[in-house]
Amino acid sequence: MRIACAFDHAGFPLKPLVLATLDELGHDAVDLGTYSTDPVDYPDVARTAAETVRRGEAERAIIVCGSGAGVAVAASKIPGIRAVVAHDTYTAHQAVEHDDCNVLCLGGRIVGPALAAEVIAMFVAARFSGEERHLRRLEKIAAIEADYAA
Repeated sequence: MRIACAFDHAGFPLKPLVLATLDELGHDAVDLGTYSTDPVDYPDVARTAAETVRRGEAERAIIVCGSGAGVAVAASKIPGIRAVVAHDTYTAHQAVEHDDCNVLCLGGRIVGPALAAEVIAMFVAARFSGEERHLRRLEKIAAIEADYAA
């Protein structure tokens, strides 16, 4: 699977682990930056990764900032993007299986490397169930999005 990866300065310390984990799992990581701990605004990196998924240039994305919250908020503003902050393995797979989430957001200041690797592994291994109840709920989410489209 092709996975867009983006980091702000607070997420940068987890970058080598994220890229190595995806490589070890046999996925193609697309490195969208950042490339140092120099300050960068998290909405910019979130937008870049989310738009990469929206355009179909990657199937999913992993975005890392300090807490995961900021990039999740920003990425979720892109139509068709369902971003989740997951700092545990259950949420990482459940969000894909039930909610068809396509962007994983991590907090570089929250999760350690071992847990981050496990969360990433669960996220990329998970598949949307396609069950009727989940499809019905996703249709409702799409309707909310459409109601507010400008």
